[in-house]
Amino acid sequence: MLGGTGFLSRAVAATAIVRGHDVTAVHRGRTGTVPDGVTQVLADRGDPMPPDLAGASFDAVVDVSSTPSHVRRAVATWPDRHWVFVSTVNVYADDSDPGGPGVGLLREPETDDVGPASSPDAYGRMKVACEQAVLDGVASAAVVRPGLIVGPGDPTGRFTYWPARMLRTLDGDGADALAPGKPSDPVQVIDVRDLAAWIVTLAERRGAGVLDAVGPVTPIGDVLDAVARGCGAAPRWRWADGGRLAALDVRPWAGDRSLPLWLPRPDYAGMVAHDAGPALAAGLEVRPVEDTSRDVLAWLRSTPDAPVSGLTAAQEAEVLAALR
Repeated sequence: MLGGTGFLSRAVAATAIVRGHDVTAVHRGRTGTVPDGVTQVLADRGDPMPPDLAGASFDAVVDVSSTPSHVRRAVATWPDRHWVFVSTVNVYADDSDPGGPGVGLLREPETDDVGPASSPDAYGRMKVACEQAVLDGVASAAVVRPGLIVGPGDPTGRFTYWPARMLRTLDGDGADALAPGKPSDPVQVIDVRDLAAWIVTLAERRGAGVLDAVGPVTPIGDVLDAVARGCGAAPRWRWADGGRLAALDVRPWAGDRSLPLWLPRPDYAGMVAHDAGPALAAGLEVRPVEDTSRDVLAWLRSTPDAPVSGLTAAQEAEVLAALR
């Protein structure tokens, strides 16, 4: 496991350990700890791989990097292993098009390390270059392209906004809840634990090919209702279309003053409408959204400093008042 301490890579390492595998995590030791039972090697991927790693007899390599030089160096170290490379739906050039592998147009690859991903475009272009390095340089590989990854421990706080919002309803503050767009607008999420389990399965089975790693396309109204059920809440959803939200300075997707899961349409409609069928046929299993919501709520209650993106309670009240 190249990584092993972050949101997804740690879940992959933990899942592999539970299944009885010997797992080595190569990381810098800066962003967290590895799961119990994982052998860790501290190394900076900007440097050559330590000699004992280069000669190790790993069966499979899992990599989540978006830094092209790091991926090229690892590919050169283990070209004869099976790889599972975790990419992103941001590799697609047209965010309005839900076309997947072999159909959707890819961004132009960025083969240089342009530093921290300053935009979805830069991030996507570097991931394209990383994909190419893997597919061209190793014996066999699966490339998976996730959309929005959710679940306990999410450092982005995007999906987490909604269980946190339901917590306010449960506490008696805010029965009216702002909801974005139309209830029929499609959206899709994938629980980090389901994605991690599938990645380990692809490593075990030597699964190969390029697949969108997404959950089923679901109307956002159904997703938010499932979130509410998972939290035991019964909010009154107050729906507002994208134009009205933008006029009230409500921002999409994530960050300050945002309403997570909302993306302007039609410009970004394709990002949350990819076909989950091929991934499901290749062994991906997804849990109900209400189960994810329940577990995220439990994590929020046990983790006072858990990241939560989106509107504050005061900002939401201000927007709801303006809508009335």
